[in-house]
Amino acid sequence: MTLLDSGFPLSAAISPRLQVVETVDSTNATLVRHVTDDPETHPHLSVLLTRDQRAGRGRRDRTWTTPPGSALAVSVVLDVGAVAIDDRGWIPLIAGAAMVRAVGGQLSRFEASLKWPNDVMVEGRKICGILAEVVAAAPNLVVVGAGVNTAMPAGELPVPTATSFHALGESAEEDRLLADYLTHLRDDIATLAVSGSAAVRPAVEEHCATLGTHVRVTLPDESTVVGQAERLDDGGRLLVRTDGGDEIVLAAGDVVHVRPDAG
Repeated sequence: MTLLDSGFPLSAAISPRLQVVETVDSTNATLVRHVTDDPETHPHLSVLLTRDQRAGRGRRDRTWTTPPGSALAVSVVLDVGAVAIDDRGWIPLIAGAAMVRAVGGQLSRFEASLKWPNDVMVEGRKICGILAEVVAAAPNLVVVGAGVNTAMPAGELPVPTATSFHALGESAEEDRLLADYLTHLRDDIATLAVSGSAAVRPAVEEHCATLGTHVRVTLPDESTVVGQAERLDDGGRLLVRTDGGDEIVLAAGDVVHVRPDAG
């Protein structure tokens, strides 16, 4: 374990605390625990990362595991005390858009996009998931986790709808990927704090491939909402116009799956 790893000099220049661990159960759970125990030593943009995460978690407590060395798991502390409460729903969307730009910067031959609310896609296949968690003991601190499929061969991808740098015939420049992600995340959270959601909405919507498509949304009670994903509201919620003409507002916590629907 190191606080300044020689393999990530670009990222270390952005993060005040870059902690690299050989293996960990969950970067998010571990970083939340560390911040809870010692918040003073984990300032804004502190990072915990590994290439061997054994028990990663996604939304709705879904498990996320990968073979050692095949993915980069990274969690970042965000101090959002200056962000209005009503604007904090944009935080995971900002993180997703930041990762879209970081991934797209290296995979320029392919189309990278954001699937609302938290998946980074390349050519319509998932390459990264995002999970944002409020630190219960310090509600103005949020830990945002991301797991990027880097060196995972096509034959080891967990589902047919997943992809990786390796499966696309590319090698990830991990330090540049992380540094670009941190830069966009830092800048856009600052913009959200100073200027509110109206200032970050265009960048998020630009990358959100869900908008303008016909979707089938599965809810926790197994019911579905089917219609056109029209726009994001002021809180980052998805507005779907159903085939019957009703407008349904969906928060990330309200949905199990959002999938394309052929109609």
